[in-house]
Amino acid sequence: MLSLTELSQLAEIDALSNQQPVIIFKHSTRCSISSTALNRFEREYAKHNHLDYPVYYLDLLTYRPISNEIAAHYQIEHQSPQSLLIHKGKCVHTASHIEINLAEIIAIIGGLNQ
Repeated sequence: MLSLTELSQLAEIDALSNQQPVIIFKHSTRCSISSTALNRFEREYAKHNHLDYPVYYLDLLTYRPISNEIAAHYQIEHQSPQSLLIHKGKCVHTASHIEINLAEIIAIIGGLNQ
């Protein structure tokens, strides 16, 4: 996973998402539910080492302004933990808490590529 630490990276993510889907995972380091969701996501991610699209990790407590900008920029409600699937500069899927499921995200990406 790539660290999301600068607001300018959102423009990079949008540009990259015109070529391939991009996943953002927002994590609260003080929340046990968020830690559980992250661990589950990381286990699933390790099983899918063939993924051809980037995954950005945001520590939303350290980088709260970026988290706020993500909500405004992609017109979504802020949640924690939260996954976002960005395609062509738009959030086409978001999930939070135990609903975060990498297999579901991969299936959605498969539909985007058709």
